[in-house]
Amino acid sequence: MQTNLLSQQFNASFLLENSTACPANATICDGTSCVLPDDNFNETLSVVLSTVLTILLALVMFSMGCNVELKNFLAHIKRPWGILVGFLCQFGIMPLTAFLLSLAFNVLPIQAVVVLIMGCCPGGTASNIIAYWVDGDMDLSISMTTCSTLFAMGMMPLCLFIYTKMWTDSDAIVLPYNSIGISLVALVVPVSFGVFVNHKWPSKAKIILKVGSIVGAVLIVLIAVVGGILYKGSWIISPKLWIIGTIFPAAGYSLGFLLARVAGLSWHRCRTVSLETGMQNTQLCSTIVQLSFTPEQLELMFTFPLIYSIFQLLFALLILAGYRLYRRHRVKTKTDVEKTEQKEDSKSKAKTNGGFVSDEIK
Repeated sequence: MQTNLLSQQFNASFLLENSTACPANATICDGTSCVLPDDNFNETLSVVLSTVLTILLALVMFSMGCNVELKNFLAHIKRPWGILVGFLCQFGIMPLTAFLLSLAFNVLPIQAVVVLIMGCCPGGTASNIIAYWVDGDMDLSISMTTCSTLFAMGMMPLCLFIYTKMWTDSDAIVLPYNSIGISLVALVVPVSFGVFVNHKWPSKAKIILKVGSIVGAVLIVLIAVVGGILYKGSWIISPKLWIIGTIFPAAGYSLGFLLARVAGLSWHRCRTVSLETGMQNTQLCSTIVQLSFTPEQLELMFTFPLIYSIFQLLFALLILAGYRLYRRHRVKTKTDVEKTEQKEDSKSKAKTNGGFVSDEIK
């Protein structure tokens, strides 16, 4: 009898140690899909990394401000046609696109809500960095990011009230106005210092801008990697959310560019509006989701902001690569045309100076 009891205890202990089920401290369990509570180490690491990344982002935005001309920035504010187009893209196209994608893929109500929250978020600061690399209008880019973050205080509740009524009560969604305010301050203050430096010491501002643009490009990738490492929980979510997370940013970039072109904006401003439309503030979306829903609900949708972040970065890099290839081809073609014209012009002059043609033209 005692032998059988010991055998049962051993078997139970062996199964417990070798089981693939969720740990006992998991907050959500579904087979092998688990969401674990944050441990002290990861919480401390997250705070440290968030602090470092915030400081780096402030420095990058300071460098971006070094490329802003105060008179051009004020001109966008006084004649806000570009800002109005961006506003329509940000709080018109993106929420509507999120609504239509949720209907088209017939996702669960809670999943539709997170897609809509992403669509209603203001533009992210990463768009300013990419806009610099694609020769966009930096004055317009920063003014659009600033204005969309400011307008989000009122437009996010309005858009969520309009579009989420068929899935949930909009009062259940908690908007972190303090986070929006912090994002606004973190954008405006360093950019303002950068504008001041560019006004006072333009030569030094150019050096700061070159260094900051490189650091910014590295920082965008670093934020995506850190987010992937620290993001807790299962990646086993509905394939529909993966598909929406792929289509959504691509639609934002495309529709933003198209609307800007229809509105008569120049090509470099069309690129700027496109980036400002497609690149959302995914950190804000994550904060809203964490504050608004229970752990059981989070299991169905909490990784969507990170999925969107990955694909918005991927498409932005593809846009950057495509633009750089186009620019290189265009400059090369333009140079060849100029050389041909110069050669023909020299030959025509040679008829009047005794037939001499320079060796460099030959």
